[in-house]
Amino acid sequence: MKNLFTLCIWLFASLVLFCGAHTAAAEVYTVKMGGDNGQLAYVPKVLTIKVGDTVKWVNNRAFPHNVVFEGQPELSHKKLMQKPQQEVETTFTEPGEYTYYCTPHRGAGMVGKIIVQ
Repeated sequence: MKNLFTLCIWLFASLVLFCGAHTAAAEVYTVKMGGDNGQLAYVPKVLTIKVGDTVKWVNNRAFPHNVVFEGQPELSHKKLMQKPQQEVETTFTEPGEYTYYCTPHRGAGMVGKIIVQ
């Protein structure tokens, strides 16, 4: 009986350790399009996330805005968002650095970067 109890404890501990190491939940991060002060910027400008995480861009100020990734049309949201709090999302499935910009405000420096680890 003692051996069965020990075996059960060992199996339970192994299960907890195994599941705990592999079940990290994906996160959703928010990037504001247009600073609270009206600045033409993505806030934050640079964001570091993990593979499987999602970034949600929310129309904040000084719109219209969009999200266009250089060399990654499948990640882009080219349609201009005209309304406050309009949002788009992208889930990142590959590690790397992804630079993006707002088409009408790129010349004003509205550029951001997502770093996926």
